[in-house]
Amino acid sequence: MDRTITRTGTFTPFLIYAAARLAPWRLLFAPVVPFVMLAYAAKLISRAKLKEVNQRLLLGPHLSKERLAPIVDGFAERTVRLNALPGAMERIEQDRADGYRLVLATASYRFYVEAIAGKLAFDDVIATNSIIGLDARIAARIDGENNYGPAKLRMVESWMAAEGIDRSTATIRFYSDHVSDAPVLEWADEAFATTPSPKLRALAEKRGWPILDWSRIAVGANATGA
Repeated sequence: MDRTITRTGTFTPFLIYAAARLAPWRLLFAPVVPFVMLAYAAKLISRAKLKEVNQRLLLGPHLSKERLAPIVDGFAERTVRLNALPGAMERIEQDRADGYRLVLATASYRFYVEAIAGKLAFDDVIATNSIIGLDARIAARIDGENNYGPAKLRMVESWMAAEGIDRSTATIRFYSDHVSDAPVLEWADEAFATTPSPKLRALAEKRGWPILDWSRIAVGANATGA
């Protein structure tokens, strides 16, 4: 989703958006967030831990689903209205018209991604899950794997098995902007590099995957891969 459907990432903007409405005093911790990112860049913490720490800093150790619901809906509306790439919106509609089942597979958290996916009329979501307590509060801890890199392929395959989808009879298109999704791109029947990062662009050129610029140009005219 991030930088594939949207122009920019959504996680940190969501944290700031939610913190400003739930507990504005927590924005005092915002200057700490870049240092947590530096710790991740230096490989001192994992990407999953990065997300957990930043969520705890800006939103606290637990979130009330009831209080969060209108904030998530507002952020989703804002994301689709202001942050969605035009080419992505066109291709989503095109694939829906062609009869594809639309599945959003993202490393972002399910607790806010589902609202965005709903506004885009996706059929299903495969996202990073949060631990939810018996009191229905969302903890600042990941349940299972962070849906990123090789884990994304595992989670997609697990979802397909749960849905009873036979891989041998499915035709899978997969779109991504980032080289971390190479395992799923290699596995898909049709792989597309969308407004790609430099590393993914180089890999797409090597593999012969179509390269789509979803930022400005109409989808039907922007395939540059072999």
